[in-house]
Formats: sequence, structure tokens, C-alpha cells
Amino acid sequence: MSGAPNPSFMSAPAASLPPPGNKQFRHADLKAYDGTSAGKPIYVSIKGTVFDVSNRADSYGPSGSYHIFAGKDASKGLGSSSLKPEDASYDWSGLDDKGRKVLSDWYSFFEKRYPIVGYVSDIPANLRAK
Repeated sequence: MSGAPNPSFMSAPAASLPPPGNKQFRHADLKAYDGTSAGKPIYVSIKGTVFDVSNRADSYGPSGSYHIFAGKDASKGLGSSSLKPEDASYDWSGLDDKGRKVLSDWYSFFEKRYPIVGYVSDIPANLRAK
């Protein structure tokens, strides 16, 4: 993983997305959406916002390079450009300014490309998207 998404890729036109959903998840609920159960969508949370990444099962499914984030909040890992299992965490409070910028870029990338299905209700408010 090499930091923020490629700038030219970031500027690609946004997908036509449905209006954001408002389903409330507990952090533990996300585990059921990790791509290992046939017929269930694949969800990734960033800063408490839950995105449906099912259309990219090649990346987020069980054999995908970003599967580590499926069914979890990926904030710390994305902001620190890490694919370590321990970094697949909502707690991005330790990121420096550069990491926070990278995380913000990733959030914007997801927001333009994947449907928002809801929000994680049991992570601290200061770690959620504003």
C-alpha cells in the first residue's frame, strides 16, 4: 500500500451513487460483512462511515489485497498506509498531520465511489467523519 490513492485515479469521475443510508451498526456488527459469507455485501468503515464495497470484491473479498479491511473500520490502516491486521482499526487518533491528510484523501475517494450504507454508532464521536 502506498499512501493516498493515485491523484489521477482520485480525479476520475465519481460513480452514480444512491443517497446515503442511515443504518446504525455496532463495531462488532461489521464483522458479518467481511466478504466470507455468500450473498452478504462487503462493508468497510472509514471514520465511522460504512461503505458498501461489494462491487470491488476483487480487492476487498477473501483473496483481495485489501481484505484486511473488510468488515472493519480501516481508518488507522489507510491513514498510516498499513496492511497490518492490528492497524485495521477505527482509532486513528495517533496519526500525524500527514497521516490525517492521507486518511482524509481516502475518505473522499470512498465517498465518491462507494454507497454509504450507514454509520458505526459505538466508536468515539471524535473519531467519526464530520
